[in-house]
This record gives sequence, C-alpha cells and structure tokens, in this order.
Amino acid sequence: MKMASLLLHSRLCVFSAPYVTSSNSPRGKCHEFSVQLPRKTRPMAVRSTAEHSQQQPQQSSEERGTKKKSKGSTSDAEKGIDPVGFLTKLGISHKAFAQFLRERHKAMKDLKDEIFNRHLNLKEMASGFEILGMHRHVEHRVDYMEWAPGARYSAIVGDFNAWSPTENCAREGQFGHDDYGYWFVILEDKLREGEKPDELYFQQYNYVDDYDKGDSGITIEEIYKKANDEYWEPGEDRFIKNRFELPAKLYEQWFGPNSPQTYEELEPIPDAETRYKAWKEQHKDDPPGNLPPLDVIDSGKEYDIYNVIIDPIWREKFAAKRPPIPYWLETRKGRKAWLKKYTPTIPHGSKYRVYFNTPSGPLERIPAWATYVRPDAEGNQAYAIHWEPPPEMAYKWKHSSPNKPKSLRIYECHVGISSSEPKISSFNEFTENVLPHIKNAGYNAIQLIGAVEHKDYFTVGYRVTNLYAVSSRFGTPDDFKRLVDEAHGLGLLVFLDIVHSYSAPDEMVGLALFDGSNDCYFHSGKRGQHKYWGTRMFKYGDPDVLHYLLSNLNWWIVEYHVDGFQFHSLSSMMYTHNGFASFTGDLDEYCNQYVDRDALLYLILANDILHALHPNIITIAEDTSAYPGLCEPTSQGGLGFDYYINLSVAGMWSSLLENTPDQEWSMTKIVSTLVGNKQYADKMLTYAENHNQSISGGKSLAEILFGKVNEQSPDSEGLILRGCSLHRMIRLITFTICGHAFLNFMGNEFGHPERVEFPMSSNNFSFALATRQWELLETGLHQNLFSFEKDMMKLDETERVLSRSFPNIHHVDDSTMVISYIRGPLLFVFNFHPTESHEKYTVGVEEAGEYQLILNTDEKVYGGQGLIDGNYYRQRTISKRADGLRNCLEVPLPNRTAQVYKLKRILRI
Repeated sequence: MKMASLLLHSRLCVFSAPYVTSSNSPRGKCHEFSVQLPRKTRPMAVRSTAEHSQQQPQQSSEERGTKKKSKGSTSDAEKGIDPVGFLTKLGISHKAFAQFLRERHKAMKDLKDEIFNRHLNLKEMASGFEILGMHRHVEHRVDYMEWAPGARYSAIVGDFNAWSPTENCAREGQFGHDDYGYWFVILEDKLREGEKPDELYFQQYNYVDDYDKGDSGITIEEIYKKANDEYWEPGEDRFIKNRFELPAKLYEQWFGPNSPQTYEELEPIPDAETRYKAWKEQHKDDPPGNLPPLDVIDSGKEYDIYNVIIDPIWREKFAAKRPPIPYWLETRKGRKAWLKKYTPTIPHGSKYRVYFNTPSGPLERIPAWATYVRPDAEGNQAYAIHWEPPPEMAYKWKHSSPNKPKSLRIYECHVGISSSEPKISSFNEFTENVLPHIKNAGYNAIQLIGAVEHKDYFTVGYRVTNLYAVSSRFGTPDDFKRLVDEAHGLGLLVFLDIVHSYSAPDEMVGLALFDGSNDCYFHSGKRGQHKYWGTRMFKYGDPDVLHYLLSNLNWWIVEYHVDGFQFHSLSSMMYTHNGFASFTGDLDEYCNQYVDRDALLYLILANDILHALHPNIITIAEDTSAYPGLCEPTSQGGLGFDYYINLSVAGMWSSLLENTPDQEWSMTKIVSTLVGNKQYADKMLTYAENHNQSISGGKSLAEILFGKVNEQSPDSEGLILRGCSLHRMIRLITFTICGHAFLNFMGNEFGHPERVEFPMSSNNFSFALATRQWELLETGLHQNLFSFEKDMMKLDETERVLSRSFPNIHHVDDSTMVISYIRGPLLFVFNFHPTESHEKYTVGVEEAGEYQLILNTDEKVYGGQGLIDGNYYRQRTISKRADGLRNCLEVPLPNRTAQVYKLKRILRI
C-alpha cells in the first residue's frame, strides 16, 4: 500500500520486509494448504515479553487498565483500592481472613503483571476469539489458530480435503508453532482454472467488506499511472514495472544487484538509526533536491516521522498530504470478483476437526474455539462446522439491548423442553411460541440454561463440551441470534447460565486430554477431577486457561449480544472439596487450605473485565457457601457480582410442604430464611423454585401441592383450594419481602403439575416428562394461577416493589401464623394458618391515612373464594400503637390468604 507517510519513510533507506519473500511463503508456490505465522499480523496473544516491550508504545496505567505501576505511580489507597474494604465497612474483625484478602490482592497484582507480559491490556486478554479458532482473512485465505502445547504438529482435516491429516500441516520448529504452544495454519483459497494469482500482496479479493463489489476491469498499472500523474509530487516515489521505484533502488544499492530474495539468505541488518546515519553521511555532498528536509528515525512505533520539517512551505505541504486512499480502494475487489476468481478451500458448512501429532500418538479433536459443533450423539462421529454464511445471508441485528432495569423479573427456561410435544424443541420454535408468553406474563428478562453445546442431552446442559458453540440440537448460531434479537425487541434482557466451574470429561468434543496432555486445560491428579460428578476442574492459575475462559464470556456478549451471566455452582470451583462441606459461617472456612485462590482471582478478573468492557452487563453468583463479599466491589476486597442467589429459600419451601404439617409452620423461620443477610438484601435474587426443584427426581411445588389430586380424590375441592392458595402465597411473599430480583422456572408460573425428567436410560429415553403442558393455560386452576402471576408481575411494574429498599418487617406471629411488613407505600399481610380466619386483624403501619387493597390472593379470578367484601377494600388507620408503630389497620384476614394495601392518602394529625 503506497501511502504518503510510508513512502516518505521508505525514501530514506528504511528496509521494508514485504520486499523480501520467504521461501515458505504461499505466494512462492500455490498449495491448497500453507503454514506460516504472518509477519504483519502476529497475534498479541502469543508475543513474547521482549516483543511486547519493543513493538508496543508505552502507555500509562490508566490506558492499560490496571497495568504494572511505575515507582512514582499512585498508591492503592489513593486509587480507592482497599483489599479489606468491605470488612471495614461491615465492622468485621478477623485477622486471618483480612490477611487472606491482602495476600489475594497481591496475587492479583502478580497475575496482572504476568498477563501484561503477553497482552497489551485486559481487553485484549478477553478478546482471544478474534485470533483463536478459524477466521476468514481479508485476503483470499482462512486462518486457523489453536493452543496445544503438547502437540508436535497440527493440521486441519475435514470433508474439504478428504480428511488428510498430513498435507501441509504446521510442524514443530517451523513458523506454525510458537513458544507458548499456539499453532497457526493458513488455508489458501483455490484459484479457479485459468485465473492468475494476485500481483501485489495488498490487492485484496475480500469476502466480507464490499462483498457486492465486482472487478472494475482496471489494471494495477493503470491505477498507479493515474496516481503518479495526479497525486505524487515531482521527485516522489513512483510505481514502475510492478515495483516501487525508490525502495527498489535503495534495496539494490544496499544489497547489490544479486541481493538476497529470502529471509534465510538475508544477513543481520543494522538498526534503523545506524543505517540512516550511514546514508546521510554518504549523501552529505549531494546537491539539494525536491525532497523535504526532514529526518526519519525508526523507533519501532507506528509512525516514525517525528522530527521538525524545517522549510515552512514543505511543512504546510506535508501537513496537507493525505494518503491516496481513492486510488488504493480501486485495487480492492469484493465478493463478486472473489467468487469469479477463487473457490473457498473451506466452504461454509464444511465439517472439520483439528489433528495433533503428539508424543502419545495422533489425535483428532473438536477445536476448543469452535463456534458450531455437532457432538457425537446417537453414535455419529463428532465434528465442528465452519459457520461462515455469505454476508448477504448472515443474520442482521434489528434491535438493541433494553436498558438495564432497576429490578429483575427473570424467566428461567430450557429451549429443548419448551414444547408441549415429546421432542427437542428448537430456537425458532422457542422464539415464536414462548417469548410472547414471557412478555405477556410480565417478566423483563430471560435466563437460558443448556444453550451452550453439550454432548449428552440428559445432563440438562451442565456438562458443557464446547464453550464457544450454541447447542446444535436446538438450531444454528443465526437461529440463536434471532432468539436474542427478538427478545430484545420485546424488551427482554437475555442471560446465559454459564458453566465455568467445571467441564465435561469427554475427549473428542470436550477439552479433556485435548492435546494428549492431562493438564492442558485442567489440573492433573485428584484436583483435576470433581469429587462426585466425574467432571474436570479448570486450571485457573494458567494464563492461557484464563485467556480461554475470559474470552468466552466476552464472546457471548460481542457475538450474540447477551446481557449477562449466571455463574453456575461457584462453590464447585472456589474450594478444592468442590463445596461438599458444612459451612457454619465462620470466616476461617473461607480462607483455609481448601480455598482455591486461583479460582477467586479468575472471578475477580471476570467481573472487572466484563463491567469495564460492557457497563450494562449483569452478573449473578450461584454459591451454596455464602462466600463473604460476593457482591462487594473488587476494589474493596469483594468478587464484584451484581446479584447473588439465596439458595436456601427453595429448599425451605420444599421441606415445609413435604415434611411439616401446615399448622406447624414457623413464621420466624420463613422470614429469617427469606431475608437472609440484611446487609446484602439489595443484592439478593430469590426464587420459590427453579429448575433444580423439578429435575433428577425432584418435584415442583405444584406437583407437591396438587399433582396427584383429581376429581375422584377425597375432598378434591378442598385439596385443590389449599394447593392453589399456598402456591400463590409462597410466590407472593418470596417475590416481595426482600431483594431486587426474582426468578421463576418455565411453567411454574401456572403451576405445572409434573416435574422435568430428561430422556435417559432409566426412563427408556422417554420424552414424556421433558415437555411443558402449555395447553393447561386455557382453562381451570392453571389459568387462574397464571392470572395471579401476571398481576403479581404487574404489581412490581407499576409500584416498583423490588427496586425499593429493605422492608420494615414489623409483625411475625408464630401462634396466629401471620406475617406483615411494609415496603415503601405498600403493606403486605399474610395469614398462613390453615383454619383460623380473622374478621379484624390489627397490624401496625408507619403512616396514618387511607389504604386501598390492590392485590388479594383470595380473588375468585385467581381461583380463591372471594371472602372479603368489597366494602373492606378501603381501610382507614386507627391512632393506636401496634407492632411498635403509632398507627394501625384492622384488616379482614381469611385463612391461607394474603393481601397487599397501598397508602392512597396521608392523614395529618
């Protein structure tokens, strides 16, 4: 490319690599496959420390995020960083845990120093998908890069070359392999019969940009003659006989007429400053010409011309110069011209695998960075699919992500079981049939489980085999993009349940023994095996594993526009005992020898990078150990999550319904469990039940309450009334008492009467229970329950229940089984007693005034009895102390009912 700055640079005897071709270059000999590391675009991920320091300009610590500080940089305290800040804020004094947090902070600094030896900044650390895997180059080729330090050589094999594992593979000691274990393979597109290769390395037959542009028919010579005549000043370099005039002359002067033509023949070259001074000395007696009087020193930076231009006329002329882009653009050919000249060596939809020759023998694997995979289900051989639809056919986004809401109403769903038919449903069916239902129900976010590729369907998607691929059993990557896009169009955020806490033990489609070594991605020995689940545990202390996992999070946001993640089973990764231990809350349990510090550092990095790159992203922690500081800022010693899940709530409701008679329920236990830790109440996500309650032998609350009740059952009417009443009350109190987020699993909102059971050998691979019975919404109690669900969601939408601060829980009576609390202007009253009703039950309120009943679980439209007379819908306070408050209400309170009142008018006394 002949731009002005480059020519001024080359004019003063600066050697330029493109004028020496390698003997291994694909241009010297036309192969279907060629192997080399491109000199002009060597990926940052595989640069050495020396290369990094020489090739990258110096940056401040602000530019590099949290790059290593110089001696004179500000201290952590001045930057607002306190490794034990959240302990100080909460008034917690624990020397061992505080020391652990300080050591963890120091370890994070050391880790970042190691990262910055290989990456420019943390953004680049999380952008490995831009260079790893398979990508179309702007020129006529496809580049493939993989990390496999245990391999001797690597190749791409597929249906495009008859699965040949040895043809032009990348071998150890050649350009296809670097010191970090990255392998690079170039797959050249094939010239059609009668076509000739490109004359210049920068003439692009581009598959992606300007894809509808054909060949203009203008030759290179004509374009450069036009540039020489119209653009270049007298004395400036010209393009003559397929070469740049001045660089060619300088090259011959320096190396002679029989100059070396390959890198192997080229002797060591002096540095740029030495060469320039020698040239200047040689030409000191030359008469003045038309060249600008300036000095050029090659400092290794992007722009080398930095000295003062002495002549004001030339300074003005030089400043006005612009690269001859219009001429250069005429050399660019679009996809129409590309299709005429080339056939792709790996067409869209091609099947491929990566081939490794290892000390233990040859291996074929599904690439770790593959974006579309067909696992070896049903006995078929696994393979990756090159997903590169023509630009005119690729999915085009229509909607932007909705704004981040102040409260989350999350609808958790599994695409495969979202149909009422006994089959695996698809992304497209989910988009058409389920998304409108979610919007109608009043939710503002969906959370997808099992959407990432997994070989075994019965694992629900938690034994992930390919972290960069959507599950092929549900559809294509473009189908998933459409799902996300349509959800955004409906105002729904899209979260992924991401599994970075362990990985499938499979070898062909998974990462186990990926390159023949046992510790490529995972720990070796016992630490690399989950104690009970048979899965593999990631080696979080390895920078390349961090590169893989952090890039994976960024990939789902950049490629698929997801809005957040629920990090699955953090306790499995944060402890070497995988979370299978009794936690009493003693802080010693969070800093002892069983804590995996590397995993904690990964979680801190993940939250730091995600929130820096994508400010609206939401991260949710699923942790059974209640690790301190989950949702505290990382600068204050926390892990940086936006929400954490109160996992004890769902277990409490299941235990009460199955093991405790209704009249023995403890209101104190219910409230204490629902509230959890008050200090983190604003970060809590709650649910009455999620998918865990109805998978692997568990039961949904509806199945426990009335799953086996029918018209022939004794007292069926009373049992159904009890079940529906408790179902509404459990969901309402869980939804409103605490936290800024609520989650519901698909179908539970209308009381789905059956559990979920995926097809497996124990049930004869039946799909009977791997469905959702949407037809139940049309009539009966399920329609009534869904009506209540919609009004409960609407209550938050109109009254902002979840976004309000912690409620004032002023009445908890175990004898009457009544709970009452105030959240904002709303009063919530629950009577869990199975038989005792109250005509006038006294509960305290903070404000004197008129209160209106705005939600009543006993309404007939919800399947209740409608026992409250309409005259009681407006209540006026009484000046009488109750529950420690100056005013009170006397409300009608039938058994197993709940009511929500809103303060409509304040009375001043």
